[in-house]
This record gives sequence, structure tokens and C-alpha cells, in this order.
Amino acid sequence: MVSLRHDRDFDPRHGEVVEISAAVRRLTAPNRGPFTWHGTNSYLIGRDEVAVLDPGPADPDHVRALIAAAGESRISAILVSHTHVDHSPGARLMKEMTGAPLVGCGPHRAARALLPGETNPLDASADTDYAPDRELRGGDSITIDGLTLTAVETPGHTANHLAFALDEGRVLFSADHVMAWSTSIVAPPDGSMSAYMASLARLSERADASYLPGHGGVVADPADYVAGLAAHRQAREKAILDRLTAGDRTIPEMVATIYADVDRSLHGAAALSVLAQVEWLIERGLVGIAPGESPTLTLASRLELP
Repeated sequence: MVSLRHDRDFDPRHGEVVEISAAVRRLTAPNRGPFTWHGTNSYLIGRDEVAVLDPGPADPDHVRALIAAAGESRISAILVSHTHVDHSPGARLMKEMTGAPLVGCGPHRAARALLPGETNPLDASADTDYAPDRELRGGDSITIDGLTLTAVETPGHTANHLAFALDEGRVLFSADHVMAWSTSIVAPPDGSMSAYMASLARLSERADASYLPGHGGVVADPADYVAGLAAHRQAREKAILDRLTAGDRTIPEMVATIYADVDRSLHGAAALSVLAQVEWLIERGLVGIAPGESPTLTLASRLELP
């Protein structure tokens, strides 16, 4: 198993266009934060004409910088991987400025319906105004300047998440599904751990040479790294089962121990990650919900069935 990296050496070079290959350039938005690292990576793909992938937040300066980076090359498509406010709102601004169509993921949707009394803690991060001119499904492709980009469905972080495979150089634009600086946030009801793990398995069957993620630097060893991500989630699952065996019955109890070495200000996000893992355990019948006025979790083998 490979170690998960923190990508400490990544230099975003804000305000500067970074050439990754003859066909790909990167411009990182200046929206640094705890969930965006140094900012959202926007990519210009093509030479004489270009597609812009994930123009980022609603930042007119960043969008204008992307248009300027295209130079005399026509922007023929604006690609969107998923509908979080650090990725897709800039696409509408770019469409207004260039007239290029929005192509990519479908409108924002949750992975499941809200439970009775449940609220969505990440509701503000969803871009519900996004509406594509052309929605891509897995296997659909778009040709830009003789380059073929193929959509790869990778739900988990969001239900509508897409990665894009570039035929030249066997590059996968992995957006927020796989990043070098951190594991992806999987937070119900928008996210789904079962979908996320299935998407990792789908990527493990591919033969990409490298990933270009939505945040942070290049993933140069994708096969080993994807295996490491899957192993990391499996280790978290074991930790949850161990805590249930030790007597924990609520998510806050488990977070306090499993994430004891993590800043408490991040325990809320950690709790959402544990919730995603617990939901996946429940789906597979490994964990149940004990009856009572305040429902608690229990190992399925200890459930008293009616």
C-alpha cells in the first residue's frame, strides 16, 4: 500500500499559466482554503482551439485570466466535472464572455434523499444553478482540436461527478475524485461511499499514465495511488468496526477516538466521512441501528431481530 501524500511541494503559481504538456495548461484559481488546498485547478486543453475544464468559482478575474491564456485560440467548449461552487460557477461567467457551450456533468443532485429531520450541512457548497448545454454520460466524448476527451463517470464525491480521459498522453483529469494532497470528501447526502468505492474500482481497471486533479499536483503513479486510497477507506472502515466492538454507539464517540490527532475544528467534516462509511456498512448488513428513542449504531451480529 502506498502512503497518502500531502503534496506539500505543489506550487500553484497563482496568476501564471503552467504548461503541463503541448496540449494541456493549468491556471490555479486563488481560492485557497481548507477544502480547496491552494485553489481550484482550471485546465486549458488544446492548441489552436481549446476547451476549458472547471473554470472554478464565480471569480471574474480568474475567468478573464483563463480567456487571456487562451490567446487567439478559440474557446470551443467549457467542461465541468461536478457542481461544487469551487468548480462550476465560473463556467457560467465564461459562457457569458465567450458564448462557448457548457459541456459535462448533469445538474446537481444528491446521492440520496434527506432522512426525516435531516439537513444537508454542505448545501451551500452545491451549485444548483448549473445547467449544461450538453450533458455527458460515461463513454461520451468530445473532440477539441483533434484531441478526444471521454467522460468517465466517477460518482462518490458528488452524484454527478465526471472525470475526463484525454487520449493524448493517457491523461485522466480526475477532478475531486482523486487528488494528491488529500482524500476526497465523501459527505452524505450529496456523497456516497459505496459509489465512491465503486468509482475507485472502475479507475483501477484503467491504464492511465497520470492524473491531473482538481486541486494539487500531478498524480504520477495512479494505479498504486488508487489502490492506496481504497486501502485507506478500508482501514477507516475497520476502525469504525473496532470502535463499535469497543462499545461506541454514536458517530461523535467514534470521531473523538479515530480522529484524536486531527484538529477538533475538522471533526465536523470527519463526522460526515464516518457517516458515509457507516451508511456503506449498513448497506452491506455489517452495521445496524439499535431501536430506541435515540437510535444508536450496533454491529449487525448483535442486533435483536424482531
